Amino acid sequence: MCSICGCSAQPESGHAHQHDDHHTHTHQRLIEVEQNLLSKNNHYAALNRERFSDKNIAAFNLVSSPGSGKTTLLTKTIKGMQDKACLAVIEGDQQTDQDARRIRETGAQAVQINTGKGCHLDAHAVGHALDELDLANSDFVMIENVGNLVCPAAFDLGEQAKVVILSVTEGTDKPLKYPDMFYASALMLINKIDLLPYVDFDVAKCIEYARRIKPDIEVLSLSATSGEGMQQWFAWLARQKQSLNKAKRV
Repeated sequence: MCSICGCSAQPESGHAHQHDDHHTHTHQRLIEVEQNLLSKNNHYAALNRERFSDKNIAAFNLVSSPGSGKTTLLTKTIKGMQDKACLAVIEGDQQTDQDARRIRETGAQAVQINTGKGCHLDAHAVGHALDELDLANSDFVMIENVGNLVCPAAFDLGEQAKVVILSVTEGTDKPLKYPDMFYASALMLINKIDLLPYVDFDVAKCIEYARRIKPDIEVLSLSATSGEGMQQWFAWLARQKQSLNKAKRV
């Protein structure tokens, strides 16, 4: 099994079996490749983080399953904060530039990264995307990762924090099913709360599950579509920016 992506995972057979030397060596080689991959990624992530720090930019990695509402959240965030801050966006997707075009329609900068068969963004690709952005005039860089609650958890992109977005149409137990992602995130946004009357979703139980995984995870409930709760999200971003500014002064 690939511990990074799980893409080569096999179901457990339910019985013990012996491994020959070739099988053992295959697992050892796989672990070595994964360790090297993460080590290389962390090197590029450190360069990205230094770049953000030099420009006094607060960068956030938005992670979720497909359809959680990340792009709508971003467009509404750009419009809602346009008098206070300048946001630039890096869009990750396997195919198309539809999301980047939606971002550009707001007047914000957006760079699209297409990963093809890849299931997550990596720090090296994000570094190249930063070359295409005007960072001198940006307060925030928002990185919209590929829709996936597994693989992006393991990859640092140089961000200040990961923000996991969970829509009420998905399921209350998502934090328990995908614990690594919720453990890696500083904030959980429960999105599409305008649909709560029409779906079977327990907000309190979901928060309880998330805090079983990470007791100090922050949680905000909102609807990017209706606007409910968005001011709290804007305030959270402003606090992160203030903490960054304070850290640089120390």
